[in-house]
Amino acid sequence: MKAGKLTALILGASLMAPLVAQADGHQVEKALILVNSGSLQTQGMAMVLGNAMQEQGTQVDVLLCDKAGDLALSETANEPLKPRDVTPEQLLMKLQKGGANVNVCALYLPNSSHDKTALREGVGVATPPAIAKQMTSEETRVFSF
Repeated sequence: MKAGKLTALILGASLMAPLVAQADGHQVEKALILVNSGSLQTQGMAMVLGNAMQEQGTQVDVLLCDKAGDLALSETANEPLKPRDVTPEQLLMKLQKGGANVNVCALYLPNSSHDKTALREGVGVATPPAIAKQMTSEETRVFSF
């Protein structure tokens, strides 16, 4: 078999593995959603998918970094997104109400003009060891936006 075909076969198999795990009835127990995009549509879609996973029984946690960290600020009020006319921060708060832990990256506050008092109620500051443990847990699937 030529190297190019072998590479394509291996890549295809690795991309299919998560689908096979879902097809055999395996439910993702825990999801960690990492959001660092400043795009409101990307932030909104991450929250929409997080809420959908939560509704299916997955424990969802969210880590907000860089411009996405602004969603954690109590002063943030973005324009609603179509078609449901909700903001990413409203969708984030819905995740929290459903039991999601929401944190900003450890680097977010020290590299902004904000401190912990500027964060929405219930939003914490992540510690690298805790996030690393979550990311490497076999029960947790990590999604990045």
